[in-house]
Amino acid sequence: MAVYGVLGDIHGNIEALDAVLRLFDSRNITQLLCVGDVIGYNADSDACVARLRARRVRVIAGNHDLIGTRRLGFERCSNKARYSLERTREMLSTDSISWLCALPPSLLVDGSIALVHGGVRDVQLYMTTPQHIRKNAELLREDFPTARVCFFGHSHEQKIWHVEGHEVGKIDRDGVYFVNAGSVDAQRKRGPKLAECAIFDTDAWTLEFVQVRYDAAATEAKAVVAGYRMLPVMDRLYTLRRRALRPVGQTASYFSRLMRSMFIPSMRMSWVGPRRRGEWRSPSL
Repeated sequence: MAVYGVLGDIHGNIEALDAVLRLFDSRNITQLLCVGDVIGYNADSDACVARLRARRVRVIAGNHDLIGTRRLGFERCSNKARYSLERTREMLSTDSISWLCALPPSLLVDGSIALVHGGVRDVQLYMTTPQHIRKNAELLREDFPTARVCFFGHSHEQKIWHVEGHEVGKIDRDGVYFVNAGSVDAQRKRGPKLAECAIFDTDAWTLEFVQVRYDAAATEAKAVVAGYRMLPVMDRLYTLRRRALRPVGQTASYFSRLMRSMFIPSMRMSWVGPRRRGEWRSPSL
């Protein structure tokens, strides 16, 4: 039995990571578990790798770790994530790459704690609905039959799910749960920038969500200077490139709308912000 500090989705944010580590130190928590995405988006990926290595944290690979080390493509990335990961690929040290490439895709700790990044078998799955939880509960029983708590990341939101698919406020000894400890990095979140983590006591069988402030302004300033942030015009160019790679029929339809929007004032705003992917309507309709 032990008390674990659980963290993930660090994304190269050393200020947020150090704030979380100081919190764990203040609670005398030395056994740390990380659900991946050590790198990407911010400017200090190498420093974050070094911190986790020095602490002997048990870490699994997240999708950013795989993409940053060229073992996964950009197909499911947003424009901003792709832009920052392209920069991450340029800046990562050889030592960091070697360490990241050795990370397992999942892990079972003490026979009862499973670590995955996205879904149980899909590193890029956002587990955000009861349906996701129920489907992955089946996979958890197949892959980790003794697991009673599965910590996951990727969706960046502190939550507890019962395996039957409903949200709960706490865990108990009789159930099996999926738990998201939140995101250490909060640069993309609106509102206060708080680094998130969790503390799991396997003796008392209690879980505590924690949030801690960090110097988000310093993180952002470094990211901008180091070339990890894209300008709006670059965002538009990435969107054009993405759509140009669609099948011919989709590409022709998109560029037809684009050209018309350039010459018909009443249509200019409709293609810029579609209600959902693939949907376009003229304001006159």
